[in-house]
Amino acid sequence: MRSILLSRRGLLGASAAGIAAFSHRPRAFAASPPLRLTAGRRTLEVNGKSASVFGITGPDGAPGVVLDPGQKFAVTLANQAGEDTIVHWHGQTPPYLQDGVVETGGTLIANGADQAYDFAARPGTHWMHSHHGLQEQMLFAAPLIVRSAEDARIDAQEVTVLLHDFTFRDPVEILAQLGRMSGHGAAMPGMVMPGSDQVQHETRSSMTGAGMDLNDVDYDAYLANDRTLADPLVVRTERRGHVRLRLINGATTTAFWIDLGALDGTLIAVDGDAVRPVAVRRFPLAQGQRADVLLELTEAGAYPVLAQREGDRQRTGIILATPQGKVAEVASEAEGATPAVDLSLEARLAAVQPLRPRAPDVVRGMALTGTMKPYVWSIDGRTWRDRQPLVVSHGQRVELTFVNKSRMAHPMHLHGHHFQVTELNGTRIAGAMRDTVLVPVDGSVTIAFDADNPGRWLLHCHNLFHMASGMMTELVYDNAA
Repeated sequence: MRSILLSRRGLLGASAAGIAAFSHRPRAFAASPPLRLTAGRRTLEVNGKSASVFGITGPDGAPGVVLDPGQKFAVTLANQAGEDTIVHWHGQTPPYLQDGVVETGGTLIANGADQAYDFAARPGTHWMHSHHGLQEQMLFAAPLIVRSAEDARIDAQEVTVLLHDFTFRDPVEILAQLGRMSGHGAAMPGMVMPGSDQVQHETRSSMTGAGMDLNDVDYDAYLANDRTLADPLVVRTERRGHVRLRLINGATTTAFWIDLGALDGTLIAVDGDAVRPVAVRRFPLAQGQRADVLLELTEAGAYPVLAQREGDRQRTGIILATPQGKVAEVASEAEGATPAVDLSLEARLAAVQPLRPRAPDVVRGMALTGTMKPYVWSIDGRTWRDRQPLVVSHGQRVELTFVNKSRMAHPMHLHGHHFQVTELNGTRIAGAMRDTVLVPVDGSVTIAFDADNPGRWLLHCHNLFHMASGMMTELVYDNAA
């Protein structure tokens, strides 16, 4: 088990195997030149076996990027991945042609080519990932942290944790085994279609409750910053030190329960947006979501921070340890399985900066539909190929209600905007600002947002295989090009 010692001012760089952790003390902003990000391949060892995966690194070789308060997202992305790609800046609100999505006007970056981006960065814990084919499943993701002036005033060691689900298998093979993809099923650009429409999925689905399906795919490992609990990242902290955890669920199909163990946490932000502080020890984190948690290590010791897959015993995580803290082995399986992720945390959240009150100009419901067999997921019974876009005008307040008619939960992500959660299962709330919200089986969630970023924007389930098989539509401004 490897321990990494930190300086108070330093940034923890990438290990030779892949992602270490972003861990640092915020510093005052200083102007800096445009950044160069590189999308490439790397070799990762998981469970004693090597695999070729993707990665996105900054100029210092560390994964992703950390921007200081007021720093623009002025970036050149160099594609050295060996194939075409495009990268989405999840949580950012750029002009739509810079969103990193081909379906809404973006341009694929050819292997060996560069592409420039330049827009005002939205503060918070965000991330970047491929939005081309099934590349995201092969760890084509990295943190995108934009610090605010308020962050710089918090005297806390920052530790960023990127969660992922990992497989040695070809994602296209996995999709083929999940079921046939024909008719309304829509492939993402660059995806190889299964050769037969009779392929049945061979992975295990955990069943809980009244016919609820959990976990489309069984994975070889679950990772926290590229590492399993067999060799977890150990972050050394100060005795009685304060830590700001920036948690990112970058898993493609897996929702987690975050377990802080013996530590009392204070949740201060979700999806990069500040919330009124909430005391937490164990809480759900769906695919695509982020959570910022403040911790205080009052006693010497080692403190696991774990992420356990919903409906299962498997888990991953990191360990926070004071200078004299003795690190013990943590099992990769818990004693018991977790339940399905739910809205228990969502119901407790309230935005620090909510939308200003006004009546909605556009009100629409969306049914989340689809089945495991055949493996086709949809919105209002329509896949991407025959989508019915949500059309709005600049300046309108939009209220959208998701009603889950399927037997799986869906984390719904809206590009280019942040919305407020205003209703859970028919109960009005003044909830959090987010860009990704979980809609559980038999549940309904209402969101509201201001149409303040003209263009064309994807709206989709952030389970990669659900999106790839059709659960995707778009928000279109009526004056968009």
